[in-house]
Amino acid sequence: MAKRIVDGIEVEPGSGNVFADLGLPNAHRLKIKSGLVIEITKATRKLGLTQVEAASRMGIPQPKVSAMLRGDFTNLSERKLMDCLNRLGYDIEIKVKPARASLGHLVLSVA
Repeated sequence: MAKRIVDGIEVEPGSGNVFADLGLPNAHRLKIKSGLVIEITKATRKLGLTQVEAASRMGIPQPKVSAMLRGDFTNLSERKLMDCLNRLGYDIEIKVKPARASLGHLVLSVA
């Protein structure tokens, strides 16, 4: 998309992936992981868990919970984040289908 002027300020629309817009490596994976962390944050709030309680339930140390809730989730894999959601009472479904292009992609969908 092209840049445009809004209220006298030049604006360039985002791609839908802020990590890619910032030029970060592995932007697609960061988007998936951040989506999982957002859901973990919502789940812990909905369940009214303290960080210590959440850590115990998710099977990770409290300092990792603290870091994750502050946005530092680089030390946790996608698989571990999915495991955390499972332990918080959430189901995860993975759907595999042929890609439209020669290279497939991973999409996080939240119900």
